[in-house]
Amino acid sequence: MGRHEWNSTARRWRLTALLGVGLTALALVITLVNTLPGGRGSTAGTTPDGDKVHGTPVVPPGAPEPQVGWGFTHTQYSADEGGERAVERVRAELADQGRPVPQIQHIMGWGAGNPEPVKGRYDFSAMDRRMDFVRASEGTPVVTLCCAPDWMKGGEPGADNTDWSQQSLETAPERAHYKDFAKLAATVAKRYPDVRHFVVWNEFKGFWNDEQGRWDYEGYTELYNLVYKELKKVDEDIMVGGPYLVMNSVDPRQTEGVAKEPKGPWGRMDQRILDAFDHWNKHKAGADFVVVDGSSYTADDELIPDEFKATEKFTDVGKWVRERTGDLPLWWAEYYVEPGDSQDNRDDWSEAHRVAVQASGLMAMVRGGATSGFYWNPQKRGKKCAGCLWTSTELPDGGAELPMLELIERFGKEFGPGTTYEKVSVAVDDRSDVRVLADDEAVLVVNTLDRRISAKVDGRRLDMAGYEVKWLER
Repeated sequence: MGRHEWNSTARRWRLTALLGVGLTALALVITLVNTLPGGRGSTAGTTPDGDKVHGTPVVPPGAPEPQVGWGFTHTQYSADEGGERAVERVRAELADQGRPVPQIQHIMGWGAGNPEPVKGRYDFSAMDRRMDFVRASEGTPVVTLCCAPDWMKGGEPGADNTDWSQQSLETAPERAHYKDFAKLAATVAKRYPDVRHFVVWNEFKGFWNDEQGRWDYEGYTELYNLVYKELKKVDEDIMVGGPYLVMNSVDPRQTEGVAKEPKGPWGRMDQRILDAFDHWNKHKAGADFVVVDGSSYTADDELIPDEFKATEKFTDVGKWVRERTGDLPLWWAEYYVEPGDSQDNRDDWSEAHRVAVQASGLMAMVRGGATSGFYWNPQKRGKKCAGCLWTSTELPDGGAELPMLELIERFGKEFGPGTTYEKVSVAVDDRSDVRVLADDEAVLVVNTLDRRISAKVDGRRLDMAGYEVKWLER
């Protein structure tokens, strides 16, 4: 998800998140090319036993919980590659949390290669490496079932034919191949039996109906139901969720095409998105958790009324979703609080500013009923990396924890699944300046101003620097 747009002609894509994957595909050309009869394409680097268990997974005992807590998503560059010492620094940091840090990996793109270049022939080499890292860092692995091999969407089969362009990758499987995609999902589940949580598809990519000017929610729901049933055949305890819709909003003054609710000073919701959600919710074969994503800013990149108050959208949208899905745990698969440029870069804010608004966003998601959320890690290889979780593992001294990782780790440790939240006293004069969230053991306080303040929170006087994020013990 870059800047989320509902119109397929206007959507922007994380191009930088996909470029590196193409190198993996090109490398296959250098290998000995084996071609199946009938022009089915190269099978170099593939194997017919994709469902063979990879490595020595440790499957947690008992049925999994549908709530996994707060974590992040692996993207093109991550800590599974780089200098040995740098990789070890990240691994050790994640493993030293006293709790598993949830980590999402997609099956194609965002660091993973084409999982099934030819029907019945698999290549999970890149994904195996990512899963090895999640296991080594003692994380909770979560898999997003996106995207689809070329032959499922009208492209050419073959290990040397993968089209990594934006247009190709965000194309949904053809309806005739929905069952093939569901079988691929089952293959992934068998290969990684320690993965107990699966998200079906990503942001309705490829499911926009140009003729009708709306989402093809019937097509997505059909695909979702087939995948859901196949995964349950593998193991009825596997947790499955969707629909992973982008909850786009527009200026609050807009009246055409908007929903009556939810709404707020932050904006109003596009009715077509809510229609798609309601259809999936009504016709789904089942779900163990519900998944959405979105940004606090509008589709036109406006932060209304300001960057901190705009995060209230996460609360209002979360409540709307929960009213319709009842007891299903709510996940935010992605969440954004800082508009990006045309290349989806977000580096205009200072890191202190960024962390403060991100912390406010996490608080807002909790108030909307969310129990799990995943930060989209914008990891890069260079020294500069705004909002990254760790310094690049390609650097000699890389792998060092950055402020965003510190926030996510602490938030997940203090406010994990099952947390009972408590009210916090804030002096009347200070309420407009700070954001707070607390349970019986910890209080998270955020200064929303870019200057020093002295605020009374939870009966204590606090001196806080501009945009400071402070944790208090109770």
